[in-house]
Amino acid sequence: MAHRVTTNQDRWARWVLHRRDASDSRVRQRGSSLLAEYRDGVLDRAVVAEGDVLLDVGTGDGLIGFAALDRVGPGGHVVFSDISADLLDECRRRATDEDLLERCRFVRAEADDLSAIADASVDVVTTRSVLIYVARKQEAFAEFFRVLRPGGRLSIFEPINRFFMTDGSGELFGLDVTAVADLAAKIRGVVFKVPTDLDPMLNFDERDLLRWARDAGFGPLELDYRAEVEVPDPLPTNDWDVLKRIAPNPLAPTFEEAIAQALTASERDRFEEHMRATLASGRPARRTLATAYLRGMRP
Repeated sequence: MAHRVTTNQDRWARWVLHRRDASDSRVRQRGSSLLAEYRDGVLDRAVVAEGDVLLDVGTGDGLIGFAALDRVGPGGHVVFSDISADLLDECRRRATDEDLLERCRFVRAEADDLSAIADASVDVVTTRSVLIYVARKQEAFAEFFRVLRPGGRLSIFEPINRFFMTDGSGELFGLDVTAVADLAAKIRGVVFKVPTDLDPMLNFDERDLLRWARDAGFGPLELDYRAEVEVPDPLPTNDWDVLKRIAPNPLAPTFEEAIAQALTASERDRFEEHMRATLASGRPARRTLATAYLRGMRP
């Protein structure tokens, strides 16, 4: 589906609709396949039923919300919630185009303040890769609990970024950058500016998710955790000019922007020469990551 991208969109919309895949069809296709897996994992665990009212927090471009409409059926309803007015506009446009508007509601809200949603008014709350941007995660869980009806289900997915964040100098995009580790460290210093113990993306793991959900009142709880270490993972493209235009998250610069900020002209040439040669060599990239699905119920 084509997205409308304009220069005056907020940073969340620019990233979701353009910067996370550099507007490249190969990168987008690869990302869409992975996102569909995460989407289905969240919705399957939510046990969505016909007639449910589902609240999708941090809906983005509606990945989970639009799929949920199929599951809740004609008698159900989906509330699309996001901090970004531009992304909500994108979802509203799609809902209008697909004649789904009457079963949708659009609410601009942060995950830790869902005051626009009434107490005990929804059957399901879903999120995907949202809490990594929320500093007040405990308050977010309290809000999820508040808006759910008794017997309502919470289903979330989060990457556990702390798992793979070491000194970061050994690889980039899963490729070996040991030969230019000094330059890679400078680039990472621009991309990841906040100390680990303060960064909402890095200052928690799966045990914290369980604890916060339990403290909010959810139970029973089920957590599915998966860790992968140096698993071969072909890149969606070997074109360095595409890869460097990707931003790893909405708050970060693209790698091209980070290189321009962190390196001198001669350092940039040395780094890019290494990356092009590494990609041309056919040496496989390797993936190291951890993810968690958490499912809970409001008693």
